[in-house]
Amino acid sequence: MYFAALLARTEDGWEASDTELDDVETLSDLADLAREASPDDDTVLVLIEQEDAWFGVVRIDGEDDPRIYVSDAAAAARSSYGEILLTDELLGREPGDDDPDLDSLDLDGTEDGEPADDDEDDGGGTAAEAVPHSPVGDSEILDDLGVTEKELRALDADDALNSIAEALGASEVLETVR
Repeated sequence: MYFAALLARTEDGWEASDTELDDVETLSDLADLAREASPDDDTVLVLIEQEDAWFGVVRIDGEDDPRIYVSDAAAAARSSYGEILLTDELLGREPGDDDPDLDSLDLDGTEDGEPADDDEDDGGGTAAEAVPHSPVGDSEILDDLGVTEKELRALDADDALNSIAEALGASEVLETVR
């Protein structure tokens, strides 16, 4: 089960709205969605969680590039929403380096000229297996908003968004969209 919400900072405090990510395919799409929530170029946070597995925070400040933090990259890599956040840059890879063996594969996933054999395990890893079972991204993403790097890294996935919202003084508005 997923939950995603936008928290937009305004002159009057934080405003929350739940958001559908079904039409979001890229980080750019997500950033555009967040910017629409704040016409005054104020800070917008996109909070995403998958029950007890991982959470992510995307921070959009006006037209600046999005800042991202993901609590468990490997868990997020197994999620369609997590994959949106796990950019090559965030994972320290060159663009297109998802799997170095992909260049030698046909579209069906077999090596050039080899028949597909679903029972065969060649021992090769997938791109998801190369993703660390640890946090990735900007762990200082919320420092100026009252959540330190140490506090962010210590959050449990099952209660992280509530803890973040509480530290921001936005727990009531987040609860209204849950």
